[in-house]
Amino acid sequence: MEMLNVLNAFNALPFAVLEVGKHFYWHIGNLKVHGQVFITSWIVIALLLIASLAATRNMQRIPRGMQNFMEYALEFIRDLARNQLGEKEYRPWLPFIGTLFLFIFVSNWSGALVPWKLIRLPEGELAAPTNDINTTVALALLTSLAYFYAGFSRRGLGYFKKYIEPTPILLPIAILEDFTKPLSLSFRLFGNILADELVVAVLVLLVPLFIPLPVMMLGLFTSAIQALVFATLAGAYIHEALEGHGDEHHD
Repeated sequence: MEMLNVLNAFNALPFAVLEVGKHFYWHIGNLKVHGQVFITSWIVIALLLIASLAATRNMQRIPRGMQNFMEYALEFIRDLARNQLGEKEYRPWLPFIGTLFLFIFVSNWSGALVPWKLIRLPEGELAAPTNDINTTVALALLTSLAYFYAGFSRRGLGYFKKYIEPTPILLPIAILEDFTKPLSLSFRLFGNILADELVVAVLVLLVPLFIPLPVMMLGLFTSAIQALVFATLAGAYIHEALEGHGDEHHD
């Protein structure tokens, strides 16, 4: 009995206020919509739109301020797409890869820089959009649709020949690969962002002053790396669907 009393007293102590599994939903007819993800995603999209408008409102020949920052970001994304897709193929896919990178980058950083907990919800709490598996799976499925579209636009139905080349024995492995690509993309991004936010939250509760700061800085770095990895792999998958296939390009 004494041991049970000790355990009950231990459980009553507020070591953490993290709640797992509680979410805020909107009910639209018979449809249940994840309100937390929509709210934070709209905020991220609004931030990107505001930054774009501020950079292009009064463009100068010699860029300064926000225009200079956005041009630097555009150059970085252009180099990323060019390195993955090649000089001749990257331009049509630059908007898609750039949108992926910017949305994931701002979403990841919002989890560390935006005080979401100050916004009260009837249930659950706000967090970075990429902190939710629904967002990362949706981004991964969009990437899958993009490289399927790239293959079909280049070869048509002949794109399916890749599943039986060089031998039909590899058909199950080729099909499995198409399933593992979006899974690996979504779970890698979701797992890293969720783990980073959980580590910071626990350290803030246990040691609330100095130790969480280096971890938060490391989290910002890894969040940027995760956006870069996702966009790089998306470009690599699209390039894989486009390259070869008997369509030679000549200068």
